[in-house]
Amino acid sequence: MNMRLLDVLGALVGLVFTIIVWPLIALAIKLDSEGPVLFRQVRIGQHGRPFTMLKFRTMRQNAAAEWPQLIASRGLSEPVLKLADDPRLTRAGRVLRRWSLDELPQFWNVLKGEMSLVGPRPEEPRIVAFYDAYHRRRLAAKPGLTGPMQIDARADLSLDERAALDLEYVENGSLRRYFAILLRTIPVVIRGKGAY
Repeated sequence: MNMRLLDVLGALVGLVFTIIVWPLIALAIKLDSEGPVLFRQVRIGQHGRPFTMLKFRTMRQNAAAEWPQLIASRGLSEPVLKLADDPRLTRAGRVLRRWSLDELPQFWNVLKGEMSLVGPRPEEPRIVAFYDAYHRRRLAAKPGLTGPMQIDARADLSLDERAALDLEYVENGSLRRYFAILLRTIPVVIRGKGAY
């Protein structure tokens, strides 16, 4: 059985679950803040091709426009993935992120073939702009709904550390590793390690 077939089967199962919980999640988002239920963002996929990734919205509207000022006010520099105490997060968004429920719409990206169930997480163009030749090797694989970074550290690693983890999977991936990462993702989500 090849990975694409597994991706399609897993995405179909995931979409059924997403459809079931969608009304409750949508209600929580709409009651908590103004704006759409879904958040669409351009990410960089396999071989550097951009695609639109879907998530349930976890931040207030126009949060992306606040990012440069937020980074500057904290004396940080790119590339930064997430902030542990991001003030742009809504109350509903914090719950969705804690249980990784905001990622559920990405089963649609998997079904479309833009993502895999397992692989390096797709990063924003602002992050990929910092890539050198070493980092760009991670773009050889299709990005994943989960991957080595999610099970080992989630958002707590530097760009070089993330690349090292991802490249080990990209260059040595197998069906066994694919299933192992899927299974290890479950307890990581339950513990909420690095989920912010």
